[in-house]
Amino acid sequence: MELLQLAHPWIAIGITVGVFLTIQFVRHVPVDLLFLFALCLVTLTGIISPQTAVAGFASRAVIAISALLVVSAGLRKTGVLDWIGSKILGKANDERSALLRLIGPIVASAAFVLNTALVAMMMPVIIDWCRRRNLPPSKLLLPLSYLTILGGVCTLIGTSTTLVVNEKLRDSVVGVEREIAELEPQIAAATIAERPSLEAQLAERKRMLANVQPMGFFEISYIGVPCALIGSLYMLVLGQRFLPGRRDVMDQLGEQRREYLLEMEVQNDCPLINLTVEDAGLRNLHGLFLIEIDRNGDILTPVTPQDEIRAGDRLVFTGLVSTIVDLEKIPGLIPAADRTYEFHPKSRSQRHLTEVVLSPTSPLVGTTVRKANFRQLYNAAVVAVHRNGKRLPSKIGTIILEAGDTLLLQTRSNFVAQHRNNRDFYLVSSVDDAEPRRHDRALLAGGLMIGLIIWLCLTSFLSNMGIVGGFASPAIAAVTVAALMIATQCMSTSEARSALDIQVVVTIAAALGLGNALWQSGAAQMIAEALVSAVGTNPYLLLVVIYLMTVLFTETITNTAVAALLLPIVIAVAQQSDVSPRPFIMAIAIGASMAFLTPIGYQTNLMVMGPGGYTPRDYLRSGIPLAVLIAITALTLIPWIWHF
Repeated sequence: MELLQLAHPWIAIGITVGVFLTIQFVRHVPVDLLFLFALCLVTLTGIISPQTAVAGFASRAVIAISALLVVSAGLRKTGVLDWIGSKILGKANDERSALLRLIGPIVASAAFVLNTALVAMMMPVIIDWCRRRNLPPSKLLLPLSYLTILGGVCTLIGTSTTLVVNEKLRDSVVGVEREIAELEPQIAAATIAERPSLEAQLAERKRMLANVQPMGFFEISYIGVPCALIGSLYMLVLGQRFLPGRRDVMDQLGEQRREYLLEMEVQNDCPLINLTVEDAGLRNLHGLFLIEIDRNGDILTPVTPQDEIRAGDRLVFTGLVSTIVDLEKIPGLIPAADRTYEFHPKSRSQRHLTEVVLSPTSPLVGTTVRKANFRQLYNAAVVAVHRNGKRLPSKIGTIILEAGDTLLLQTRSNFVAQHRNNRDFYLVSSVDDAEPRRHDRALLAGGLMIGLIIWLCLTSFLSNMGIVGGFASPAIAAVTVAALMIATQCMSTSEARSALDIQVVVTIAAALGLGNALWQSGAAQMIAEALVSAVGTNPYLLLVVIYLMTVLFTETITNTAVAALLLPIVIAVAQQSDVSPRPFIMAIAIGASMAFLTPIGYQTNLMVMGPGGYTPRDYLRSGIPLAVLIAITALTLIPWIWHF
């Protein structure tokens, strides 16, 4: 048993190295399951207790991250993000002007909203904007990821990395306080000869306690804001030059995709009223063309960019499903083909878009759309019609349906399952990303988000004032607002569950446990001693080595795991070198957050890889200059702000 305990540091190091090598050389390995397996191994070998192993799943960092993902999903569901996207990108006409408009809002938002959640929210907005203007999204998606990474280090809650670092610092405080509590009675009972040594240890422990306190809400801003400014300037001046101009494959094949005829009615509360066609963004929609405007029987055709949109207008389009989905997200703009269309936000949120192809045996063949009684037969409403190779009249309601017609329907979520084998249809399929918006809850969701930001900003000040209850906890703040999002019907319970990224949660929780194993086994102390003996005790040289090691590991493993694994090591390094650990802690927080060189280094980089059509070489070309600039900035400012 004693032999096994002596081997604990080497077992912990071996398992950690094994995780690192597996990620590097085994393709398509599930990172969350890999870390979970490693956590099981360190627990089964007795390095950490089962209670310590599962503690990461109840950590405040994991809870806060999960809750913020739910809050972000609520903002998307209510259309708040669509509105923000239209305001940010509305008047931009090329990639450079779009990036210029994105920098300020994205960096500022990323400081208060988790960057993974922010990319998930903004990526569809940018793709839609690019599609409407026939521009390659690859020029904007990677800059979006980089900007959220830069903005994430401007406050404590902007990135999951700083939340994990803060969680580990809280654990360190508990450990140091325990050591101080053990030393004080020893000093009281010590002899005169023993007392000076014990008092020196106590003084060193108290000094350490002051330097491992959790970060304040804006403490990291001293280094994060300068890094964000320099990184944003680089992205604007040089960044896009290194990015490819690839277009989405499906957009390239757009000419071969089904084009529907669609008739939309402008309601009295539509925000497009009194805007020109061009100002409303309906002029250059990719894959969608405004054929005519029916104004109380007066037909405006061809439609000019200067024609104004008025309440009651019927706008007739021909175009692709993907852009029709975008039109449906505009409040106050509803399909006019079928009067049974559900437009009330609460009822509409229970319906989805579905495509069906009529079979020759369908009872709908030979009837008009208006007389087909879709609501009675199928509990559905017609949105648009496609007939391959034939021009349809602009009055969709009067179209006589034929076998082979493709209809875009508003249906219940169970429509596909109910009618998949119905002989009335050749084909039944759901339309992706066609969930309706709860626009009636947009102001409420926006207010809740603003309230959360204010609350999170106050948590740091409340902690400094000695208030340690629920009001001073970022995790409780995020969970409370997430629960209010559900309670006020900004989103459903099932949508909240879907918003949780289980892979992210499991990876962070397991990495926290693996970091505890490195610390409790003594492995962190061994690594620290080896690092100090190899590099020396020069704190500036140690800072450079630790920062570069953090960046290297982050680019090849995952940011939160690196933060959890390296933080115990750098605290031990500071103890060995007899210097303050605070500069090293901030180097870990910054270095583990700044991953620009690989798609796997940071989850936001991986999120944009597919939609942007990026290759690993694209990340290197665009990310190396940015990583060098950030490293120079960080290593210059950290020792100046936090003294050794």
